[in-house]
Amino acid sequence: MQVNFFCPRWGFEGMPWPEFIYRVKQAGYCGVEWFPYSEDVDPQQVATSLKSNGLQLAIVMTVLGEYTTTNEYIEILQTQLTAHIEQCQPVFITAQTGREYFDQEQIQQCVDSCEHISKQTGVPVYQETHRNKWAYAAHVVPPVLQKNEKLRITFDVSHWFCVSESYLEDQQAAVKLAIERAEHIHARVGHTQGSQVTDPAKPQYAKALAEHLAIWDKWIEHKRNEGAGYCTITPEFGPPPYFTQTDDGTTWQEQWRINCWMKDLLHQRYNIEHTNR
Repeated sequence: MQVNFFCPRWGFEGMPWPEFIYRVKQAGYCGVEWFPYSEDVDPQQVATSLKSNGLQLAIVMTVLGEYTTTNEYIEILQTQLTAHIEQCQPVFITAQTGREYFDQEQIQQCVDSCEHISKQTGVPVYQETHRNKWAYAAHVVPPVLQKNEKLRITFDVSHWFCVSESYLEDQQAAVKLAIERAEHIHARVGHTQGSQVTDPAKPQYAKALAEHLAIWDKWIEHKRNEGAGYCTITPEFGPPPYFTQTDDGTTWQEQWRINCWMKDLLHQRYNIEHTNR
């Protein structure tokens, strides 16, 4: 099974697309993960440019716009999902939906809406485990997954570690179910007091890195046992305020370096070392 890596556009919106695409290809990514509404460009042109350079496009999105009722929120969600698909034809969409205070009925409306759009278009839509959204913590997600057997997620466990202020030692059943339902991974390393460490290579973050790797290892094993031909990961260390602003203006270079470090570590672990066994 091949593990393919997407490069986040997040944090590099100020870089011209031709330069960004060149860097992505040189670094060995298979494609780009992008939120089209994060910058004022033509999404169709971006999608075309990526395709002509042999790169795939995955979209990560959240609902933008004001709403006062759940029905208004759902309408915006469906409209924006449909627009992303029509304009960009992504290989899949990671959707950050709902809010942490949504009740079960409202959450189900989010899930049903995404599933409806996915069926209509043929583009998979995965729910992301993300703070501030309905899937913000380990204890709230299993009931939704159990009720919706076809529901698949983008699993970012760094959020769950931060929310619970633990490495989920006492919530392993929830982690196991999330692993089984995950179709994509956001590989950011968080810790019990925050969703992103300064540098995952530093010894003071060895425990946090090990906890994430243990979960990703299980996910990779699960996908191999399923007989998957490939799976996808986005190293997703984000810009300020996730990242500490540097004083010398090199913040984006450091963000790029750390994401490439994460990609290279996981490529070595899951592609090269597994092949050489």
